[in-house]
Amino acid sequence: MYICDLYDQELKYYCQRYSNNSNPAFTDQEIMTIYLFAGHCQKYFRIRDIYNFASEYLSSWFPKLPSYQTFNLRLNRLNEAFRVLSTRLISSFMPADCNKGISLVDSLPIITCAGRNRQGKVAREITAKGYCSTKNMYYYGLKLHALTLRREGTIPFPKSLMVTPAEDNDLTVFKQAWGDYISDTVIFGDKIYSDFEYFNDDKKQKQNIEMYTPVKAIKGQSEQEKQRQKAYNDLFSTAVSKIRQPIESFFNWLNEKTTIQRAQKVRSTKGLLVHTMGKIAIAFIYLIF
Repeated sequence: MYICDLYDQELKYYCQRYSNNSNPAFTDQEIMTIYLFAGHCQKYFRIRDIYNFASEYLSSWFPKLPSYQTFNLRLNRLNEAFRVLSTRLISSFMPADCNKGISLVDSLPIITCAGRNRQGKVAREITAKGYCSTKNMYYYGLKLHALTLRREGTIPFPKSLMVTPAEDNDLTVFKQAWGDYISDTVIFGDKIYSDFEYFNDDKKQKQNIEMYTPVKAIKGQSEQEKQRQKAYNDLFSTAVSKIRQPIESFFNWLNEKTTIQRAQKVRSTKGLLVHTMGKIAIAFIYLIF
């Protein structure tokens, strides 16, 4: 009922067709419900598996289920509705135990094609070649960027999510999406977010934000100076990594629940957007309901 109510209030304006067939017998609400139900309750994530499950077991609920080709085509048209749904789930159901004074930031690769010499052929408008240092892997695809709020004893909850081509630098995305709009928080990230010139005293004073990252090597620093500061740098880096570790657990949880990282079987731009935003919505239905 929540999905249907939200669709009637808002989502329909992002996907509704203004044509003679704007009121089909099988509605967009039913398509979204089948997708979310099959993913959440049955852990079916391939569109063919979702359709077969609905056709075999949910025919009494959805007697006007169309052909697979029509179902797939109409599902892909709902990519923007899934994006808005994910945003509303995050903003409307934020847990009370979120610590708004401590933020964790990181990104997750969404892979359409892996390999240094491979060429991505799907969704070229929104994908690009990137490198994942954690997996030591070149890939084509997207990055899911997350700015999350720390929670005691459990995975953090996202304050904001953003999808970009894989080539986009994490620090650049942070500056453009969040850097000038957040305040009153301490942020923990990995080395890519280290930028003393950007996170300066003036920014700290105006927005009351600070960025802590593991210590990044300084080019041209002498070996003697490195050794002199090694003990402090190692302790500081370990402390920062320990605090930001829950966001890695968040991404592991997200991937475990939805297999969002594996997008090799996606065949279109709209399909990739549904794969990403639809699975984010499924994941937060796990958390909220």
